[in-house]
Amino acid sequence: MKNRVNQLLTLGLGFAVLSKEQIEKSVSKLVEKGNLTKLESKQLIDDLLEKGEQSRQEVNNIIKDRVNQMLSEMNIATKNDIHVLTERIQQLEEKLK
Repeated sequence: MKNRVNQLLTLGLGFAVLSKEQIEKSVSKLVEKGNLTKLESKQLIDDLLEKGEQSRQEVNNIIKDRVNQMLSEMNIATKNDIHVLTERIQQLEEKLK
């Protein structure tokens, strides 16, 4: 039983793309087959949703890092670069007054 739950949890990214409805439907089938109790199913759904959210965040972070790396390699200014330069210009303008 515990092994089955662990196998489901290790799917990670696969469940990251599933909707809450899809997860609930799949877990409901396990309850119907007698593989899970209602209490276990609630915990499993919560665990899968949490794991899915974590996976989505990890993928988003990887994508952001890669995009930033590509922008840096292409010498394209980021929003932060422009913000830093804007602040620096404002400081210099204040000194000139």
